[in-house]
Order: sequence, then C-alpha cells, then structure tokens
Amino acid sequence: MRIIVMGTGPFAVPACRRILADGHDIPLCVTRPLPEPPPKKLPERPVFDWATSESIELFEPQSINDPAAIEKLRGYEADLFFVCDYGQILSSEALTAARLGGVNLHGSLLPRHRGAAPVQWALLRGDTAAGVTVIHMTPRLDAGPALTMASTLIEPHETAEQLEPRLADLGIAATMDAIAALDAWDGQSQLGQIQEATEVTRAPRFAKHHGSLDPRLPADYLVRLYRACQPWPGTFVQLTKPGGKLLRLIVRGATACPSLPVLKEQEVGQAVGYSGPETNDQPVLAIQCNPGVLLVNHIQPAGKRPMSAEEFIRGHGETFCAELPDPPAVQLDVQ
Repeated sequence: MRIIVMGTGPFAVPACRRILADGHDIPLCVTRPLPEPPPKKLPERPVFDWATSESIELFEPQSINDPAAIEKLRGYEADLFFVCDYGQILSSEALTAARLGGVNLHGSLLPRHRGAAPVQWALLRGDTAAGVTVIHMTPRLDAGPALTMASTLIEPHETAEQLEPRLADLGIAATMDAIAALDAWDGQSQLGQIQEATEVTRAPRFAKHHGSLDPRLPADYLVRLYRACQPWPGTFVQLTKPGGKLLRLIVRGATACPSLPVLKEQEVGQAVGYSGPETNDQPVLAIQCNPGVLLVNHIQPAGKRPMSAEEFIRGHGETFCAELPDPPAVQLDVQ
C-alpha cells in the first residue's frame, strides 16, 4: 500500500519502521514543525530524525487542515494515512485525502483514556493493564471504530517512561494487522468495533504544576502521580529544615505504606529519615500524608546531582517539615 505517515514523538517510530520494512511505499512523512521562534534548546524530533535517515520526504505544516496542506496530501494519491503521536486532529476533509482514510495508533485500550496522555492516566488511575488500540479515524478525538487492540500487564513500580516504549513495541503488530484488515476491506461492511460511549474516560495532557506532591493528598495517589509524571513534568516536594531553610527536592523514586510508628502522632507534612522493616531496612525520607506515608528513596536537590535518600539525610539531618502548597494541590480526576 501507499501510506503517508504522520507523527512527531517517539511512540510512532517503531510502527513507522515496520511499515517501511514490510514493503509499503511511504512517499511522505508529516510531522509537527518547530515552534516559532525556535527555542534555544531544540526539542527531540524522533519521527523527523527517522524520516531523514530513510530519505523520506518531510512535510511540516502549521495546520494539517489548511486547504493548501490538504491539496498537497491529495497529490500523493495515498491509499492510507498512518497517524501516531502527531499532535493535530485531522478534519473530515483531510481524511478524504487518502483512499481509505486514516488509522491511528493510540496508547490505551480505548475507549478508556482518550486524549494526549493515555499512558500517564493509566498509571494515575491505578490500572492493572495497559495497551494499544488502532482505530479507523474520524474527526472526533480517538473516537473511531477499533480495528485491533493489544494489552499488557503494568508492572507494580513501572513509570510512564518505562511503560510507553513497551506499548510502542506492542503497537507494531496491532498496526500491521489493522493495515491488512483495511487492505482486504470491501468498502461496505462494518469495519472494526464501535467504541462504547458510556465507557469513555479522558486523558488530557499534564501541566508542570501537576508534579507537586502535596502531603494533604493520599500517599498511594502521590506514588501513582510520581509514576505517571516520569519523565515529564517530574515530581517535587519542598521541605523546611529546622531553622527555616527551604529545600526543593525532585523526587526520583517513591513508594508508600499505610503508617509508620515514628510518624504516628505527627501532623500531615512532617518528614523524617527512616529505615525499618517497611523499607527493607533501606533509608528513606518518610513524609506523613493524608492518609498514609510517602517513602522517598531517591532525591535530586535543586541544582545538584541525584542521590539516595541515605546520602541526603546524612548531609541534611533527619527531621523536616514539608511545605504545604498554597493553594492546595487538587487531586486529579481518577475515575
């Protein structure tokens, strides 16, 4: 088949590679342009880099739905668009520029987690399984009929940074099966499984402030938030040492437990260095939450290198008070 691929981020690259390796013709790669003016530190552009390495023509429109962009797409007489991790929603007119429309590889088991951050929301909501869905695209966000799906169990301490590449690889076979189904389609029969509207959940993009670990929230939730926010926006907590010195800490590793004897009578936000059976005798920074205790095992003080909690406690003491954000952080909708 003659397939135009559209993608920007790393999630799209494994499937794009397989489409090309399996002998399909890719006459054009559409990717998001750099912002104007270009930032001092240029963002990574995995799909751009892949297409360049394969000498595939690149197209970087500000809007894929601009009439001139659609006209350009029509000129390639493509059979299909493959869209993944692109960053723009194609209009109904844009989708008609390929004979069979488009397929989209999405990083969730749709209709759960529709939106820009499906992997992050799967972790934040405490899902035990994650997966990918390839849909036949409509102009509505992630709403087309599901052609193929594949799932995997989420590891107990897995972060978004670890889970996302696994799902991208899982999407390779799902993508190729969906392309084969469209290639064999008679153009009349029902194609794919219609998504159940009552089961839809949303997965909007995280903002930088979502990485604040507020001890007034449950410790189990804060651990899920930590896992979901890796590598971006990351998570942080602010501690005050006796004497008033403020320390901003990037959290590099965290678990939770229901309670600790050393914090039993303490107020929310009290933090102490601790090691014991709850931590397999490994030193942690324990922060009283509401409820539960957040156990931070790896830390990066602002402007310094990452270090173990043991190193941090050795250098800064064992008793702290966590700053309570004002206004309080809001627990994100995890329904």
